Amino acid sequence: MKRRRLRKGIRNILYFIVFALVASFIFGYFDLWEKIESMLHESIVKIGNIYVEKPKVKIIDEESNSRLIGVSINNNHAAWPHAGLQDAHIVYELISEGGITRLLAFYKDTNTAKIGSIRSARHYFLDYILENDAIFVHVGYSPQAQEDIKSLKINNLNGLYDNSVFYRDKTLNRAYEHTAFSTMEKIQKGIKSKGYRNTSNTQLLKYSPIKVDHSKDETLKKANKVTIKYSSYQTTSYEYDSDKMVYKLYMGGKEHNDLDTNKQYTVKNIITYQVKNIDLNDDKGRQDLKNIGTGEGYYISNGEAIKIKWSKTSRSEKTKYMLMNGEELVVNDGNTWIHIQPVNQTLKIE
Repeated sequence: MKRRRLRKGIRNILYFIVFALVASFIFGYFDLWEKIESMLHESIVKIGNIYVEKPKVKIIDEESNSRLIGVSINNNHAAWPHAGLQDAHIVYELISEGGITRLLAFYKDTNTAKIGSIRSARHYFLDYILENDAIFVHVGYSPQAQEDIKSLKINNLNGLYDNSVFYRDKTLNRAYEHTAFSTMEKIQKGIKSKGYRNTSNTQLLKYSPIKVDHSKDETLKKANKVTIKYSSYQTTSYEYDSDKMVYKLYMGGKEHNDLDTNKQYTVKNIITYQVKNIDLNDDKGRQDLKNIGTGEGYYISNGEAIKIKWSKTSRSEKTKYMLMNGEELVVNDGNTWIHIQPVNQTLKIE
């Protein structure tokens, strides 16, 4: 009797084990299939009754975790033309001093052979280095920037000290201060020698691989010509090329061409808004930028402009760009120039 009960107990245990294994297989199978389906949905889309491969953003590899590199670019007229700006997926234009602007050009996974000319840092440039979690490349700094780079522990390569990263192009007919250049190869070697972190998941803008439709936006207007005045010294402007669906870049009313390729720079997306800048009253005419807060501006692409809102809550937080209804701005696949224009200056969108 006891043996019979023992055999029955063992048999029940075996049945339970078999049942558990089968159940585990079945549920595991469905779980696996759900994962496969999820992966398929991520890589394909259905248009009508046809499945096609989901398009990917081309301006950057969104699956790459490479850390961005931000470069302070000289925009003194005596430093034109620039080199390597077409490879930058984001460029900021900011007031510097005396009505002169500087550019902050950001690169991701490029092998750009010549970048520059490169000049010194300003303390508010660091706000955009921080919001992009980038490594900063510059030649010198203002006293305020020098202090902030140290206190904020900004990973940087400085032409005053990191000589192997920079070189002087002595073939150019321009003042020595406008001749500092670098290459992405030299920059990457400098990053490695410093032991800086070279990975990041930060992405400032949300991109669409297909054309974004703003036809129902009540603020929509034509934007075939855009003129952004920073001062009596500097005006940046664009003309829309409807065939190539990009904006041709002009500086000071003239075609702005690359130093090496001699091709005119083109821009897919333009974001422009105004903030207050304050003179620091030093002997160089340096400025401060009141860029923490909220405001309105424009997103311009594909020959059209719409009104947007922006907000930035701290130096290190990303600037958020939103439609007027509060939805996140999604930009078209392509490079983006962000113009932070002084208040009370002229913006023309025609």
